Amino acid sequence: MNGWIILDKPVGLGSTQAVGAVKRVCREAGLGKVKVGHGGTLDPLASGVLPIALGEATKLCGRMLDASKVYDFTIKFGTETAGLDAEGEVIATSDERPTLAEVEAVLPRFTGPIEQVPPAYSAIKIDGQRAYDRARAGEEVEMKARAVTVYSLRHAGLDPASIAATVEWTRDQVRGDERGEGLDEITLTAHVSKGTYIRSLARDIAHAVGTVGHVTMLRRTKAGPFDLEQAISLDKLNAFGQGAAQSEIFLPLEAGLVDIPALNLSPEAAGAIRQGRVWTGGSTDDGLYWGRDSEMRPVALIEALAGTLKVVRGFNL
Repeated sequence: MNGWIILDKPVGLGSTQAVGAVKRVCREAGLGKVKVGHGGTLDPLASGVLPIALGEATKLCGRMLDASKVYDFTIKFGTETAGLDAEGEVIATSDERPTLAEVEAVLPRFTGPIEQVPPAYSAIKIDGQRAYDRARAGEEVEMKARAVTVYSLRHAGLDPASIAATVEWTRDQVRGDERGEGLDEITLTAHVSKGTYIRSLARDIAHAVGTVGHVTMLRRTKAGPFDLEQAISLDKLNAFGQGAAQSEIFLPLEAGLVDIPALNLSPEAAGAIRQGRVWTGGSTDDGLYWGRDSEMRPVALIEALAGTLKVVRGFNL
């Protein structure tokens, strides 16, 4: 088992719990002890794409953590909570409601390189302690602004059926200003760099339109190369433990490398790379590749530089 399970994580399940579920299902399927890791934490209140790596694919978890992500999220206007989500204590209210045009007018301010202050209820460590532990203990937590990148940010315009399982949503709620009214809530889509907090983005957008707000729905639709089309439900995962075909839930290791060009290696080069040696004499352009042998098996992540190939991360396949 060297590859990926892309879970459509339901609301209420933590990322660590999801990893535990995969380990349990692998045991039930008779696979014994399998090394498992995830490619990017997804809060219990969020749903969507959670890449889970097995075996040698766990060596790619760091790349997945660094990858960009795409989220759909709903901002409810009028109340701001301590955690900037639906479970936090209300800390501010406002009667102001923006129109769709007003929201869309401020979105360019939050597109591109920006700085944002993470929520106090986050996993960021302050003096060795998680911020959310300090906040829950009643401490006043001062979070420092951090640089992130928002590659795109737009009104989602989603079909209600696409997120019906996650949040109760109607087009009338999102487009209330078409009747000359302000919006109680709106669903947006954001493509963001690692380290971006959608809850902070929602808070700042609400402030920019003269009100307050918090996130009531957060759904990750893409993480690195993986999207919802590849994701499976928790029920389908559990079915694997009861005898369902591995092909129905499992993606090969190289599925996590589709954003990197492949490099075909000669038997001699593949042998050297597997031993961790530098291979010289190639004519490949400089850059990062994943090398594969004559049987199309991944050998290693490779850096090509000035005619030499150097191992970045080897795979024992």
